[in-house]
Parts: sequence; C-alpha cells; structure tokens
Amino acid sequence: MRTKAFLKVLGIMAASVLSMGTLAGCGNTSTSSTNSPASKTEESKTESASSTAASDNTDSTTSNGGVLKVGIECAYAPFNWTQTSPEVSNGDTAVEIFGGGGYAYGYDVIMAKKVAKELGMTLEVHKVEWDSILVAMDAGEYDCVISGMGRTKERAMAHLFTEPYYYRTNCVVVKKGSEYENITGLSDLSGKKVKVTTQNGTGWVPLLDQIPDAEKGANYGTTAEVFMALSNGTADLAVIDLPTAQSALITNNDLKIITFKEGDTFVGDDEMTNICMAARQNDTEMRDKLQSAIDKIGMDKAAMDKMMEDAMAVQPSANS
Repeated sequence: MRTKAFLKVLGIMAASVLSMGTLAGCGNTSTSSTNSPASKTEESKTESASSTAASDNTDSTTSNGGVLKVGIECAYAPFNWTQTSPEVSNGDTAVEIFGGGGYAYGYDVIMAKKVAKELGMTLEVHKVEWDSILVAMDAGEYDCVISGMGRTKERAMAHLFTEPYYYRTNCVVVKKGSEYENITGLSDLSGKKVKVTTQNGTGWVPLLDQIPDAEKGANYGTTAEVFMALSNGTADLAVIDLPTAQSALITNNDLKIITFKEGDTFVGDDEMTNICMAARQNDTEMRDKLQSAIDKIGMDKAAMDKMMEDAMAVQPSANS
C-alpha cells in the first residue's frame, strides 16, 4: 500500500510540474476555474445535477460566486460515499463527481453543500484516494479537503484546519463469536497476540502501538478493506470511528462494535475525534472562508449528530 501511494504521489507531483506554466499566477483555484470555458461546462453540469435538490439549506447551486473545489474520498460511509445516481431517498440530490464516476453523498457532502451555498459558490467534488488526498490538494487539484479528516498535530504542521464540523467517538471492531467479543478495555488484550489493523494513513495507526502484545499486519487503503479483513479472519481487531463502524454493520452483521471503558482505553485518541476541513498551508483565505461558513451555519453537537443519523439512513446499503 505504501509503495502504491508513493508512486501515486510521484505522479501527482510530476503532473503539477508540467502544468505550472498554465497555472502560473492563479493562486486561487476557485477564481481561475470561473475564467475557463471548460470549467464553465463542468459548473453547468454541477448546476444541472443539483437543480432537482430539495429546497432546503443543503442546495449548493449559485450563479455568481465561482467554484468551490473539494477533495473527498467518496469511499468512507457514512461520511462520504459514491452512488450511481443523483437521487437520495430524503429528497436531496447527490453531487456529480468531477470527471465522471458517479455521484457523491454523505455527511461530508451535505456539509460541503451547506458551505458552498453560504459562500455563494458552486460545489465541485473531486474523488481522491485517501493516501494522496492532502498531496493532491497541495498540487492544486482542488481548494480544500472535506473528508472526515481528524486534525492531528502532524497534519496541522503542514496544513491549515478549521474548527470541527463534527465530533466522533473512536471504537474497536471484532468478529462476532471470536475470543475478543467480550473485551472491555486494552488490558483484556494483554498476552493475546491479537492481530490488529486500521485504515492506512490515518490517526488510528499510532494507536495500534498501545494495544499490548499486538501482532501488526497490513493496514488498508479503505475502511471497506479493513472490515473485510475482520470478516475473513486476516485481522482480529480494527481501530476505527463509531459512525463508520455503525455504517459497516448495516451490511456486515458478523461484526461487533466495542467501546472501551474509561481508564482502560487509548491515550491521545482525542485528535481523531475532531473532524475538520483542511486547506493548503499558505491559503489562509480559503481556511477563513470555510470557517466563516461553518460559523454562520452554526451547528451544535446535537445538530451534528442528527445530520449524521440522517446521512446513515440514506446511504445505499441502508436501503438495499
């Protein structure tokens, strides 16, 4: 996975260098997009896809504020996912993915639509693999990342972050019927040589070091692969967040969620509870725009949790 990610990073960097002559002087990618006939075509497509959305505060289509280009994994339900049509069972409309490949929806997309509307901009969703989502933003492929990203100290050294637009709880997931089904804390894993895993490139990776006597195998590029590893016995325990685990259990009823008791749990995992929007390190203008929109939207924890419940209820697997 790391080799694949490294090659992908090299590819993105090379493409960025080749395109510098074209992009020179365009420090704000949103502004440059509105001056390009091709970009106006994509904007028109986005407006058309959004025209049937429910007339509530998630409608992001505007005509005069430019384009907000957002990088989203689109494979991390219920925060974000890819679906084949724009229809959503709640009457809202999913956003067409830039360049094709389906439509994006989920908590992050709902929030991105709210932000774009508040800023008077048209939302443009770029689907990106998690391993390279920050690197691609730094290369100028989009303006910001709204993709269930925890604000860690390491990430904050290289990128700008807003205040949280969601607060999540961390948990572990095991297979039902396994010897780990009834654990309540880290101490229960001492001497067990439990095989552990999580999603690669996340803030959960360092937490694996806190599991006593753990056997570290592979980490995976997507959470779907993490849950598959539990189901097929490649791994015994995964560290993940609660909404993602709850989403997975909709279609993986052979798994069980465990929240460790206070005093016998991970230390320092609070970094992964703060879900924030990210901008390039020197793009304070974009970060401040995003923060201003979040402030005006004004969601408290109860409203965040309600929106997450709504997102989980309309994900495709929940309606199959």
